[in-house]
Amino acid sequence: MKAPARLGLYGLVLVAVFAVAAFTANTVVPESTVQAWAEDTESTTHQGHEEGGEDMDSTGHEGHDAGAGSLGLGIAQDGYQLTAVTAPDALGADGELSLTVTGPDGKPVTDYELEHEKEPHLIVVRADGTHFRHIHPERGADGAWSIPWQWEAAGTYRVFADFVPAEHGEGITLSTAVQVPGDYDPAAAEPVTETTVEGFDVTVEGDLVAGSASELTMTVTRDGEPVTALEPYLGAFGHLVALRDGDLAYLHVHPHGDAPKAGETSGPQIVFEATAPTPGRYLLYLDFQVDGQVHTAPLVIDTTTGGAEGEHGGGHEEGGDHDHGE
Repeated sequence: MKAPARLGLYGLVLVAVFAVAAFTANTVVPESTVQAWAEDTESTTHQGHEEGGEDMDSTGHEGHDAGAGSLGLGIAQDGYQLTAVTAPDALGADGELSLTVTGPDGKPVTDYELEHEKEPHLIVVRADGTHFRHIHPERGADGAWSIPWQWEAAGTYRVFADFVPAEHGEGITLSTAVQVPGDYDPAAAEPVTETTVEGFDVTVEGDLVAGSASELTMTVTRDGEPVTALEPYLGAFGHLVALRDGDLAYLHVHPHGDAPKAGETSGPQIVFEATAPTPGRYLLYLDFQVDGQVHTAPLVIDTTTGGAEGEHGGGHEEGGDHDHGE
């Protein structure tokens, strides 16, 4: 069977899996999200994994400037494919999360470039944006990546692999869905521009303008005092992951400034540049390190229209006590 036909069959199987998963886990994921993920898989399959295709945003509107592959929603792109994804099949069960990336020749990729000091970055997050984890597995001689794993909550999860194959020379993000059976109570994503994590207070300022580069400034304080002891983490004083609410489209976000030197500290502000592909709501996850400990702060903001209120509002409303992380 030819590759496009195999991937087309995979897309049909994926839709069936989602349908069964929704039934067995008490409607694990909203129907709109299931449909969006299924459409993204089909779009990536039939467009040959090229960028630039149109697909549907989380509200059902056309007009994305980038295809599913470029937003990390495809299982394959540019001849590279995510395969052999396995994980524990029950809550609380000890096991491994593992996966393999195959290249255009169909063989496991074993040569990667470092990106932010790591070869692969794995992002695992539930469909409602909670239970976010940013991890770095170990690669075996056969090219398979693995890490000890245990699920803490039921639901449908998106597993992203962000990497740079040495022969390709450019970053690729692939993803797939993993179902964890059990009762599921989804959390609604509301705007959160201030949050507290493990004694640190984190705020985000700046307008996220759809379709153009935007500066977002994260400020870290503790007990009302600025934190100036931020340590380098993954080659910067902070690492930010941004996902579009609804389909969890993956955005690459870059910190401003030169790479820090060994032993250098900074703070309380970290500035990032992000480009939101479409209007909507975006889930932000800031990783920062103090005293050798990495902390993750979840935030949620809406796009704006460059000063006026955007599709969901200005994006700087107080979010109350809602915590969109674990």
